[in-house]
Formats: sequence, C-alpha cells, structure tokens
Amino acid sequence: PRVCVVGSGPAGFYTAQHILKHHGGARVDIYEKLPVPFGLVRFGVAPDHPEVKNVINAFTQTARSERCAYYGNVTVGKDVTVAELRQAYHAVVLSYGAEDNRVLGIPGENLSGVYSARAFVGWYNGLPENRDLKPDLSCETALILGHGNVALDVARILLSPLHLLRKTDITDGSLAALACSKVKRVWLVGRRGPLQVAFTIKELREMINLPGARPVLNPADFTGLENAIKDAPRPRKRLTELMIKTALEKPGEKTMEVQAVAAQAAAPREWGLKFQRSPQEVLPTTDGRRARGVRMALTRLEGSGDSAKAVPTGDVEELECGLVLSSIGYRSRPLDPAVPFDTQRGVIPNSSGRVEGVPGLYCSGWVKRGPTGVIITTMNDSFDTAQSVLEDLQVGVLDVSASREGFGAVESILGSRGVRPVSFSDWEKIDAAEVARGKAAGKPREKIVDPQEMLQLIGR
Repeated sequence: PRVCVVGSGPAGFYTAQHILKHHGGARVDIYEKLPVPFGLVRFGVAPDHPEVKNVINAFTQTARSERCAYYGNVTVGKDVTVAELRQAYHAVVLSYGAEDNRVLGIPGENLSGVYSARAFVGWYNGLPENRDLKPDLSCETALILGHGNVALDVARILLSPLHLLRKTDITDGSLAALACSKVKRVWLVGRRGPLQVAFTIKELREMINLPGARPVLNPADFTGLENAIKDAPRPRKRLTELMIKTALEKPGEKTMEVQAVAAQAAAPREWGLKFQRSPQEVLPTTDGRRARGVRMALTRLEGSGDSAKAVPTGDVEELECGLVLSSIGYRSRPLDPAVPFDTQRGVIPNSSGRVEGVPGLYCSGWVKRGPTGVIITTMNDSFDTAQSVLEDLQVGVLDVSASREGFGAVESILGSRGVRPVSFSDWEKIDAAEVARGKAAGKPREKIVDPQEMLQLIGR
C-alpha cells in the first residue's frame, strides 16, 4: 500500500510512524509546503523550551526509513490537488494543522501595534511568512488577550533577560529587536475567571520564577476559590493553588517561589493576570493609526467550571498599551474544494480520522480535532487515525490490488508545473548549515528564515 501524508508536523510524522511500524509493506510519502519539516515543533515551540524539540530525533528516524520519503516545498491544493493525490495513493491523510488564527472581530483590530500571537511566535521562531513582521516594541505596556500556554510563551519572551534568550535558537532578527524593546509590563487578559485559565502549571511556574520580572496578581480575584476547588480535578486544583499563593505572598516568607518574589520586589519588569474582561475595541491614537489601549467589557460568569460563559455586565474599563497581542486560538483553513470542511468548527468532518463521505481520505492532528492540546495529545490522535487506515487496509475498504504509482505519478505532475520538491537529505544540508551558523554564535542553531536562501543552499 502507498500512503501519503500532507503536512510534516507532529500529526503527520506520528501518523507515518505508526503506519510504518505496524504494516511491514506500507510506503509513506510526506508532503510539506515549506522546504523544512517539523511544523510547530520548529515554528511553535518556544525557543527556551529545547527539551520539547527532542521529538525531532524520532521524526528524523521515521524520515530516514527506507519506506518513507519526504517532499518539501510542495503546496497541496496548488502544486498538486487532493484528487491527484487520491489517484496516486491508496490512502491520503491530511495533517496540515491550523495555519491561521481566530480573529477578535472588534473595531481597531487592524491598527498598527496589534498582532496575532501566532504571527508573533512565527516571527521569533523564524517562520518564513512572518519574518518581516517588525513588531513595534517601543511602548512600556503590552496587553495579551488570552490565558493559554501560547499567551504565557509570548509574555515570557517579551520579558526574558536577553542573556537567557541568546543561548536559544531564537532568530537573530527578533533577538536584535528584543534587545531594543521598551516593554516592561505585560498584562494577560481573559474573558473568564481563574478557574477557566487554559495554561498549565509548568508554564505558570516558569513565568512566576522568571528572573527580573515580578508577578502582579490581585488577591481579590481569588477570594473564596479555595472552597470552589475542593472537588476540582488535581491539575486544576494545583494550578489554582499556585495562583492563590502567588497573589497572597509577601516577600520574606520562606518558600523558593517567595525568595524569587523578594528578589523581584525590586524587579524592573512585571506581568499580571486580569480576569473577566472581554475586549470591545482597540483604541486608536489621535492620528487614528496606532493602538493606544483597549476598551474592555467587564464580565460575570454564568455557570461554573470549563463550561462557564462570560456575560458582559455593562461596565467597561480602558487599559493603556501600545502593543496588543491576540492569543485566542489557531484556526485551520480549507485546503482544497474537494475536501469537506466545517467552517463553523474549523475542522474536516471525520469519524476516527476517516473523512466523512470520501473513502480513502483521512485526517489527523489539529485539522481533525481543532487546535488544542500538546504534542502528546497529537501523538495519540495521530495513532488513532493511523489505526483507521490500517483497519481499512486489513478489511479491504482500501483496495490494494489496484496498483498505485505514488510519488512516480506526482513527480510528473509537479514537473509539468515547474515544482521541484526538497528531499530529506536536502533538509539535512539546511539543518547542518543552521547548526554551523548557530555554533559560531554560541546557539543550538541559527535558523534560516528565507526559503530562497534555503533553496540556494541546496543548489537550486
């Protein structure tokens, strides 16, 4: 059987890995829009979280398997259609992720100084499409809309001491911009309360212990929460307890976090969480061009726990800031008119990864279940889809007696359209060049951010 996977992030690689491991004869081809592989592991994971990127080693093993091939620099839906892939392969798995962001849908969203967290993360992580973002960091106060791990990542990068960032694979250009940054205060704002935050304890603790930055949490936000969390699941309970403790702590108490607080009392930078505020409008400067603040509706919660809804109370509040980052979630796009797409939910309608109404077409990762969870969530999800493919091969839903040409057929299509794919050994040349450049600067790697430069490097 010949299987093709569209997208080389964790979803694509885990799907490929599972099929190759559990079917001794399957061949899997992975197609990727960029010349370079690994998706959000390369372009999403924060530069100061190198341990999370270790999965790249396993993905590299998969790509080097003699039954696996990687074809970068191929945009499915443009260079080759899904229908053409379905002609060439017994099964096609769409694992292309969520390459867009949800919009706020409020006035002033397009003012200068307002960015999506997705674009900002892409900028400091070297995602080619965001390399020219040039965010304006000349203000003192930044406002991040959202209470997830991405919001914390962005806050941490804005406030991290430069000597910590210099040792990471953060891009050269963003490091230079952060060196000139005037930002010294970051507010993270959410529509709901402390019991609904989406970030995890590891990321919160890292933020609380960030050198040179002081946490500012309002004790009043946490009144009565000790009772409310008595029966909460343990992760939620521990997370809330850490917020309460941070809000109430006075310098001089003896825990490790508190010694940090003492050192931070004099800290030049600060960050805080604001709750039950929903953005209504980004306010413009007098010339109407730039953001100068955000007007927020104060909310009250209806219901409790994860399903609580934020309802405006009628009161509003204005917060001054020159930088607004919206971190309210990523969003998948439809890839090709031939593929059903639920625009409401931003996913491909499917059951266990089998695309509804299109036999032989599958999906895995964020485009299958929505943009939530961490790499391990995506791993399990991808194994689930791979299992569906294996079952369909076993029971004959996928007819393997009809031979399929796989990349042979696609190669001639791409050739006729002037597209030359990048192989995995080509990527390994780019990788070696990045690592060499990084070594010279005392970093794990210096990412190349221009696709043309990547292609020149491999002799295109």
